[in-house]
Amino acid sequence: MINEILLRPIGTLHSELKQRYETPRQGVLAKENNAVVHLIPKNNFEQAVKDLEGFDRIWIIYQFHLNKNWKPLVSPPRHTRKKVGVFATRAPYRPNQIGLSCVKLKKVDGLKIHISESDILDGSPVLDIKPYLPYSDSFPDSKTGWVKSEVENIYEVTFKAKAKKLADKLRKENVNLISYARVQLEFNPTDTARKRISQSTKTNKKGNQFVLAYQHWRINYSVDESTRHVYITNITIERNKIR
Repeated sequence: MINEILLRPIGTLHSELKQRYETPRQGVLAKENNAVVHLIPKNNFEQAVKDLEGFDRIWIIYQFHLNKNWKPLVSPPRHTRKKVGVFATRAPYRPNQIGLSCVKLKKVDGLKIHISESDILDGSPVLDIKPYLPYSDSFPDSKTGWVKSEVENIYEVTFKAKAKKLADKLRKENVNLISYARVQLEFNPTDTARKRISQSTKTNKKGNQFVLAYQHWRINYSVDESTRHVYITNITIERNKIR
């Protein structure tokens, strides 16, 4: 029996996702998340990526480098509070810190592989790359266990014009509040037990006004339970509106 396996990274992924709480549940839910895999030079990787651009999607196998310990039971992020076995989730708290993400391939530029729809943190060591093959990798009729009921509870997140304008302005300054809001509010947007969500002090009689915190920024939003819709109405920095 082999007790230990040595893996050497083939490169490092760089992205806008710097904090764990910024990462989407799956990259496909955050289409604007771009990233670049920088392959290590002097390893003949220029030849290894030959013909890769013929694929729309690729698998990135990488290390959850910020997770040092594993947990047999985990609470899936932004889902119910019920704990499930880690092998029944894609949570990063695993015995071996290996992640697997299917991303969209944009282009290959020498030792740089440009991708989108990524849920991988900046600085993650990349262990391997494989092409995505729909005929063998896709099984749409498969059962999805506990995940099915959670997907049915998803909320649609929409930015009102004013908030969208402010968010677009911040995006140019490398502050991606659009992706962050969607990640945080697609599930349980009214759950004030979560440390980044609070009831707004300006709430109306319906009690559907909330605030989502991100560093110094405050994302103000309302929730329409009848249509399962979240409306982002404004973005402020501490107590002052962005101008």
